[in-house]
Amino acid sequence: MSTSTTASVSTHILDTSIGRPAEGVAVHLCARAGSDADWQALGGSATDADGRCKDLPALPEGATHVRLDFAVEPYFVKKQADAQQDAPANRDSGAVFFPEVVITFAVKAGEHYHVPLLLNPFGYSVYRGS
Repeated sequence: MSTSTTASVSTHILDTSIGRPAEGVAVHLCARAGSDADWQALGGSATDADGRCKDLPALPEGATHVRLDFAVEPYFVKKQADAQQDAPANRDSGAVFFPEVVITFAVKAGEHYHVPLLLNPFGYSVYRGS
């Protein structure tokens, strides 16, 4: 068991519609100390060619909840414009169905939380990875 006084977070994104990492997605990180506390914006990063954010900010001591905000709309708009998106465009409006994905989870000091996002134009899932 780790003796660290903070938790740590990492993430990556796989675009399941094309079976490849999602590059260039902005990811913003927030944390709070307790369920009634205000969210503290910590900064962010963008996914690299492997769909990973390798430089997310560290969590502050006492963080109990974390929020990852994935700005996926620009990614899908670019994919549609580049004609590389294998999935069909939104049949209703041509807009991106999920413009952002926000994941909130609880953390404990000393633990590492890897939270992958499996993404496609019409759905997503997340899980606690290793």
